[in-house]
Amino acid sequence: MRTVDFAPLYRNAIGFDRLFDLMEAGATKNSSNGYPPYNIEQQDENKYRITMAVAGFSDEQLDITQKENMLIVRGERKAEEEKKYVYQGIAERDFERKFQLADYVKVVGAVMENGLLHVDLEREIPEAMKPRKIAINGRNLISGE
Repeated sequence: MRTVDFAPLYRNAIGFDRLFDLMEAGATKNSSNGYPPYNIEQQDENKYRITMAVAGFSDEQLDITQKENMLIVRGERKAEEEKKYVYQGIAERDFERKFQLADYVKVVGAVMENGLLHVDLEREIPEAMKPRKIAINGRNLISGE
């Protein structure tokens, strides 16, 4: 397996530590096994939707938490009586799925529909961070003319 060393980049890029940490985390194998399956949809420039297939889970068994730039979706099944299956193709296990969110992205809602959990996200860039037009006055402000 090939590993990538980002150490040389730390010398030349100031303030990008978080970005390099994300790249290193993405380069390592994710311990999650792909359960439950999910889609990420971009609805417009600043709106996104995560859809997770959570068949067999009720609203009460699901927990959605946003902590800083991390979205965590957990599903916990209640202990039920032992069933005897001839064939079991539907997963009945607890899960925890984590999503790294970009700056200024927040969860605006979640809805459960037909065994699918929809989590709506929106990026709200503060006014101070948005581009703004700078007027040209026609005077040289440096020399005071």
